[in-house]
Amino acid sequence: MTVPRICAAALLLLPSLALAQAVSSVEIATRPGVTQRFLLLTPEKPGAAVILFAGGDGYIGIDSAGKLQRSGNFLVRSRQLFAEQGLATAVIDAPSDMQTPPYLSGRRQTLEHVADVEAVIAWLRQRHDIPVWLVGTSRGTQSAAWVATRLPRASGGPDGIVLTASVLRDPRSPAVPDMALDRLHVPVLVVHHRQDACRVTRPEDLPRLMERLAATPRRELLLFDGGISEGNPCQARAYHGFNGIEREVVTRIAAWISAP
Repeated sequence: MTVPRICAAALLLLPSLALAQAVSSVEIATRPGVTQRFLLLTPEKPGAAVILFAGGDGYIGIDSAGKLQRSGNFLVRSRQLFAEQGLATAVIDAPSDMQTPPYLSGRRQTLEHVADVEAVIAWLRQRHDIPVWLVGTSRGTQSAAWVATRLPRASGGPDGIVLTASVLRDPRSPAVPDMALDRLHVPVLVVHHRQDACRVTRPEDLPRLMERLAATPRRELLLFDGGISEGNPCQARAYHGFNGIEREVVTRIAAWISAP
């Protein structure tokens, strides 16, 4: 049995909740010769765990001390907000054999990716004995949805998934509505900005996604307004990345995950 490497990067005090929150860089073995690193934020008594998948090529560059090369993505920059809501929060990087371009681009829908995420789910369950959810944004939704369709809960899969700024059409690889969503038998929350102007995540394509989720035991679409949109409409500082409304969005997500 491989012992994971854990480096305590910091111990933060959250004044609003008066809870100690440990922040660690964790690296575990997944496939032969391959390790998966993730940044872990742990509140005192987490009620559930979330694994956060960044969009784009999935690379955020976590080092052994817990520092990030890329931290602008919506979920990555909101990681502490999830922990403040009482969720053990794992921000996942590209695995050790995908630490050079194209990183996870074109590799999210592979058995190797499923194996890596399965190992992180198992590690979190063993450590905390709590439900584990997958939360993706933009191209990270292709990871969360794909893994959940290939890995049922009874076989070590997630307890639920959250899809934010979902990829709804994609000429390069299967968009979320094109996956085998009839295989999903866990709750699914879809989160989107009404003004998302990215060409692959347009809100008018949401009805098809919600129809494809009909077999899930619980599903809901949360639409948000407001915030600030800057730069490329497909990047993290546009409406696509819930810029300026991060706390509101994360609070609603956490409440949905925690609902009975």
